[in-house]
Amino acid sequence: MKFAVNKKYAVLAAVNAVMLAASLILTLTASAEAKSHTYNYAAERWDSGGDYAQISCFFSENAGFTVDSVASARMQILNNLKNVSVIPEEGQKLCPDGWSAPLGQASIKGKLSGRSEADITAVGGDYFLIHNFTLIDGAFFSDKDIMQDGIVIDKNLAWALYGSSDISGMTLTVNGSEFYISGVIDTPATDEERECAGDLPRAYISYEGASLFSSGGNFMEEGSSAVPSDFRKVTCYEVIMPDPVKNYAYESMKGYFEGYGKNAQLLQNTGRFGAVKRLKALKNMEKLAVRDNAVIYPYRENASRIAEYKLSYLYLWRVICMIIPAVTAVWIIVRCAKLGKKYIIKGVNSVLDFIEKRKMKKWREKNEKKEA
Repeated sequence: MKFAVNKKYAVLAAVNAVMLAASLILTLTASAEAKSHTYNYAAERWDSGGDYAQISCFFSENAGFTVDSVASARMQILNNLKNVSVIPEEGQKLCPDGWSAPLGQASIKGKLSGRSEADITAVGGDYFLIHNFTLIDGAFFSDKDIMQDGIVIDKNLAWALYGSSDISGMTLTVNGSEFYISGVIDTPATDEERECAGDLPRAYISYEGASLFSSGGNFMEEGSSAVPSDFRKVTCYEVIMPDPVKNYAYESMKGYFEGYGKNAQLLQNTGRFGAVKRLKALKNMEKLAVRDNAVIYPYRENASRIAEYKLSYLYLWRVICMIIPAVTAVWIIVRCAKLGKKYIIKGVNSVLDFIEKRKMKKWREKNEKKEA
């Protein structure tokens, strides 16, 4: 038995299949792109229930936010949470936070003949918890360490100095000052991060460690002197805090950081890659392309901003791909509704006819009995 195929419907079905496949590919691509920027998922790692948000604030060189300002920011956070009855239990770390600032380039030398230039960043608090670097060897240092002469380096620097990444516990010198290698981390994972990180290896020390540098260094600006012993500048402050109501964490901190004007930029990392948020951002894409402030963005934030730009257009193309399937679905529903209405009316009429016939039959039987 042969079935006749309507060519018009066959073409429509093929087009819909292609559009749905393209939409699925775009969805998977966007999901992989967003999840690859793990730095923005610190709140989810801290609390998988979705009751926390990750908030970051970036500052300019002259903003005046320092390590000493962290205590004030923490107090503001706890007061805001207290206002909505969110109070930490005894011994509980309610709001992990971290801070950092770039120190610039330095000459690093291993105990052997290895030597390399590297970008150095001073970090404090829960910086490594928030940034979730992939640890290859050793461990991260912390503010609780008795000695603050630890350094975390990436594997490129480890190989340049010792020809191996299994070197935790060994020592190196930064501009003449000795540090022990606390841990070795992997290099940036995404294309955007590699692009923004640059070609130089990277290393991380504590703020107290920054005071160990000898004179004659070359930090912050070409030809400048060594990092001062009282280096306290912070250009990036990050916190994971409860978000009892959607966007409460961001809005509660907005007023505090607005006092820094264009010297600060506050953002919420949590949910920044969501489809709705990225599609809404399309009408203001120039804000991503053009900077109107002097704040310093770490390379991972710059990479995340590039990802935002890409995701906005991936989601836009996904919407475009879904137009034909959506229109087709509406057309099918309308057709089915019309056909359904036709058959419903026919069915109702059949039922009414059946009832009428039954009535007539009973009436005849009744009359026949009377006549008999």
